[in-house]
Amino acid sequence: MQQSLFAKLIAESLGLRERQVEGTLLLLDDGATIPFIARYRKERTGALDEVQIAAIAEQNDRLKELAKRKETIIKTITEQEKMTPELQARIDGCWDATVLEDIYLPYKPKRRTRAQVAREQGLEPLALLLLRGEPRPEAAAQRFVNDAVATAADALHGAQDIIAEMVSEDERSRQTVRGTFRRTAYITSKVVKAKAESDEAQKFSDYFDWNEPLKRCSSHRLLAMRRGEAEGILRVSITIDDDEAVEKLQRQWAMAPQPHRTKEGGNSLKLVCEAVADGYKRLLCPSIENEFAASSKERADEEAIRVFAENLRQLLLGAPLGQKRVMGIDPGFRTGCKVVCLDAQGNLLHHEAIFPHPPVRKPAEAAEALAEMIKKYKVEAIAIGNGTASRETKSFVEMVIGQLRTAFPLSGKETGGLGLYVVSEDGASVYSASKVARDEFPDEDVTVRGAVSIGRRLMDPLAELVKIDPKSIGVGQYQHDVDQAKLKHSLDQTVESCVNSVGVNLNTASVHLLTYVSGLGPALAKNIVDYRRENGAFTSRAQLKKVPRLGPAAFEQCAGFLRIADARNPLDNSAVHPERYALVEQMAKDQGCKVADLIADKELRARVDINRYATQEVGLPTLTDIMRELEKPGRDPREALEEFEFDSRVSTIDDLVPGMELPGIVTNITNFGAFVDIGVHQDGLVHISQLANKYVSHPTDVVKLHQHVRVRVTEVDRRRGRISLSMKQ
Repeated sequence: MQQSLFAKLIAESLGLRERQVEGTLLLLDDGATIPFIARYRKERTGALDEVQIAAIAEQNDRLKELAKRKETIIKTITEQEKMTPELQARIDGCWDATVLEDIYLPYKPKRRTRAQVAREQGLEPLALLLLRGEPRPEAAAQRFVNDAVATAADALHGAQDIIAEMVSEDERSRQTVRGTFRRTAYITSKVVKAKAESDEAQKFSDYFDWNEPLKRCSSHRLLAMRRGEAEGILRVSITIDDDEAVEKLQRQWAMAPQPHRTKEGGNSLKLVCEAVADGYKRLLCPSIENEFAASSKERADEEAIRVFAENLRQLLLGAPLGQKRVMGIDPGFRTGCKVVCLDAQGNLLHHEAIFPHPPVRKPAEAAEALAEMIKKYKVEAIAIGNGTASRETKSFVEMVIGQLRTAFPLSGKETGGLGLYVVSEDGASVYSASKVARDEFPDEDVTVRGAVSIGRRLMDPLAELVKIDPKSIGVGQYQHDVDQAKLKHSLDQTVESCVNSVGVNLNTASVHLLTYVSGLGPALAKNIVDYRRENGAFTSRAQLKKVPRLGPAAFEQCAGFLRIADARNPLDNSAVHPERYALVEQMAKDQGCKVADLIADKELRARVDINRYATQEVGLPTLTDIMRELEKPGRDPREALEEFEFDSRVSTIDDLVPGMELPGIVTNITNFGAFVDIGVHQDGLVHISQLANKYVSHPTDVVKLHQHVRVRVTEVDRRRGRISLSMKQ
């Protein structure tokens, strides 16, 4: 019954059909993963995509949490013997967390307040008299003087405390103030004067005296202010017009006609107005301000996480070089350049350090060693890290390649087609010191592991980057300031989506990569690699069933995302799920051919009428996917890799002059613009207003991660290390 209710609520919220949501919730409850549902259960969900399925799962989790909260609230109120049929009905029918907490607030156990003390002194009847417009409040208060209440004035003060708390806990009052905050709240940021001149404060200088409507405050500005506040540099507040809010509340509590109020209740009116103002200032306003501070931060977190996840997706789906013999170079000056040679599967064949740069400076020896490695290990591509000494190392390697081409003019094998690529080092040092790296290379030091990571990133960025905590990859903004649990969940979901959209080679994938395959996880991934080590390469997907603890449910979830390049059955190297092999075989049989022929021959595929094979379980969406996969089985959805060259005129920020036009690579995308690497070890910002000659609603409409662009330098702030760029024509 609850699932049916949740399906109805979620469908209304997301604008989906109830049947779609019900089908999705049943699959999620059965343990199906989001990639599996989106790819192989389209008939059950009405062809929902991963984003929609993830939204359903998120809303379902939220409703489950809300249901648990309601149980706690009902239990607490019932134990107080204050539950009524009307209150029970209101709680049962409420699925808004804010409204639910407003309902619960008067019954919520709290510390001993001034109002509670006054109630214990028997002053609640006096508070009610004042609210009803008691014409002679002082005389009425005299009746409440006792051992605990010394004077009539004390009784009136106690009654006002009760009214103040009533105002702060009243649903209507809270909604009134909440509405005012929603419409008119301003967020204000001021610098702490003692910190204003410090170097640490300069990165927050834009917010030393900042004020804007809260509803217009973008995610990155709010998070920047909150970070400045956390570092003790800024003071941040959210405010409204207090006089306007108090006046509205006073009209509600003291000026509206009441059945028992008399014309002579003027003094009571004054006392109630004072109590309302006190309740607003002392209790209600701080409560709603905290609520809006939390909700605005939550919205900013969600937007920052969304941007981070999208950047991560683009990074993980970056163009791979593929299985080629690669040289990876981690450049450096004092410690030299660490060079590694990898085979086509990414295995380490050789490593050594060369010293082409100062202070050691042995360019002749370094050139000889580099040339020897290129020839001996038949290197097909070279990856150079983009950190310290990157530009100098690239120039040196280009010189060595030029010498090789001169020495071997008649042979293309030694130097022909030797690609040279600059690769992001972000996170390489984190990987090199990690347990994953130690397990892979227990006998090598961190410098060798880092160079291997650089080389492997060129071959397959997805397979290598999944080994690194996404927060260390350098494509997020304020990732340490947002809700860490939500961030991890979103990034894990993004990695899982990317891994499964590309597919994984069952015979070469690492434990870490296999971990993200639908239905596996760390334990089964390790079991697969152990089985592969003991029994040799997999020759069919069916062999997965022999892996310890990999049962039918896990096989169903993972099999379609695993590829076997040289399998006997060509469908094992495709995204066609084993549960549909019989269907494809029937298609081939009906055409009088084998499955391999159907894959190879476009004309044979064109003759297949998929409508003949449609059933209630296998509809046209699945059949269309199958035919698309047969057209190009095991295809990689990622783009081809392109080489890139920085401008030789610039190597540091001091070389930059406004007006310069330079090539660059997009390294990070935010809501306010794109960061571009122009080869000076400090990324420049192309503000959203400078991305194009037309209005741009979001930077991703114009640029994508790792895109090669042309930019113009507009401003250089050397003190703050900021470079402003433009892509306008």
